[in-house]
Amino acid sequence: MPTEQSKKIIAQIRQKSFLQLINGTLTAGATTIPVIDPATEEVLLHAPVADKAQANQAIQSANQAFPLWRTLPASDRVSLLLQLLDRIEAHRDLIAQIITLEVGKPLAAAYADVDLALMWGREVTQMSLEPTRLEKTPDVIVEIHHAPLGVVLAIIPWNFPFFQTLYKLVPALMCGNTLIIKPAPTSPLNALLLAELAHDLFPAGVLNILGDAGDLGPHLSQHPDIHKISFTGSTSVGRHVMASGASNLKRIVLELGGNDAALVLDDANLEMAAKSIFDWAFMNSGQVCINIKRIYVPTKHYDAFCTLFAAHAQRAVLGHGLNEQTEFGPLQNKRQFETIKQLLEQAKKDGTIVAGGTITAGKGYFVPLTVVRDIDENSPLITEETFGPIRAIMPYHSIDDAIQRINNTPYGLGNSVWSSDLERARTIAQQLESGTVWINTHFALAPDVPFGGHKQSGLGVEFGIEGLLAFTAPKVIHINIP
Repeated sequence: MPTEQSKKIIAQIRQKSFLQLINGTLTAGATTIPVIDPATEEVLLHAPVADKAQANQAIQSANQAFPLWRTLPASDRVSLLLQLLDRIEAHRDLIAQIITLEVGKPLAAAYADVDLALMWGREVTQMSLEPTRLEKTPDVIVEIHHAPLGVVLAIIPWNFPFFQTLYKLVPALMCGNTLIIKPAPTSPLNALLLAELAHDLFPAGVLNILGDAGDLGPHLSQHPDIHKISFTGSTSVGRHVMASGASNLKRIVLELGGNDAALVLDDANLEMAAKSIFDWAFMNSGQVCINIKRIYVPTKHYDAFCTLFAAHAQRAVLGHGLNEQTEFGPLQNKRQFETIKQLLEQAKKDGTIVAGGTITAGKGYFVPLTVVRDIDENSPLITEETFGPIRAIMPYHSIDDAIQRINNTPYGLGNSVWSSDLERARTIAQQLESGTVWINTHFALAPDVPFGGHKQSGLGVEFGIEGLLAFTAPKVIHINIP
């Protein structure tokens, strides 16, 4: 339960007004939706929700703002973005507290989200959008420019909402696009606070932030005046987003689900690997697309690894995110909580639970960190993405067998190899079917390194110069010198 200090923070946030940003004006919603503290199941406050008329107003204003915004010098656009980042930094405490209350994660993790967003945004603004000049012959010059696309729709999930909002906002606006942000219905407050910080900074219509009750996404994604969609979320919803964009061939980048595996080799340091894999498997209470979700260990090390890994889970401290001793918070929403409860029952049928497994009665969407061994590999816990704190460990007899089993999934977001022999690990990494393969780590992202999925884990990339240029279209100017 929240401490007295935490209760004061909650009371202060409940006194705030949260509004949408439409055409440069802070605007109430057509309706409202309750925002729930997942640690207590109490209503924090009611957030504004846009109807189709307000959504259309935002789209119209973004289109009207685009011609002027795109012609503004890139240095001026960057200057405004840096001013926004400075405002965010000045409100760091409030943003982190809001993230904790609506997402459930510990306050330290919420601060990390804000700090990561700030670092990311500032590094992206240093990237170059200068055109490339090719002198084909003495009489022919070709220039490759990077033209903005128009109105971008950013659809944000609930697990890292502020960071994910910023890593879409900064490149979209920096490239000369205008932007509509649609946060997740269960975690809108951080984006609505961003609306307050930004409303008087950019020209009207350049940035719009809308509330959603869960039904606004299809209307926005199929609208003909949206020119690009940047979506982060589940594979199932990503398919609908892709279909919605087909009517006018929108540019689409999809960062979707993952069923990442960790492959422990027989020469790995078991204690180091067990602790590191534990950290990346259960980060954010297992609610991350690139969490490690399947763990493969040599048969001869299987029992020892399971014991080491389970011990970390057994020591984990769950609680309200505002409490200092909390290491892991609740699941973010009731729907996910009910899904994970069903998977816990499945785990009891399909394998042997060696940590967690039993939910304690009481308020909050808390699920103990659960470790399963000796599991049937046809179990949904293995074949499907488990978006919660349940992780399975499987033995393997040969590397070829392990690689085949790891690749036997429709997902291909990330994998990791754990070994003291880097050349051997690199050779195996080349055989794993995913957008990223880490060696002796996992989840290591950087603003200058492209990130995207293979197979049904996504389309296109984010981050790096490749991700930045995905907010543009190449425009070639071919010059013949008379």
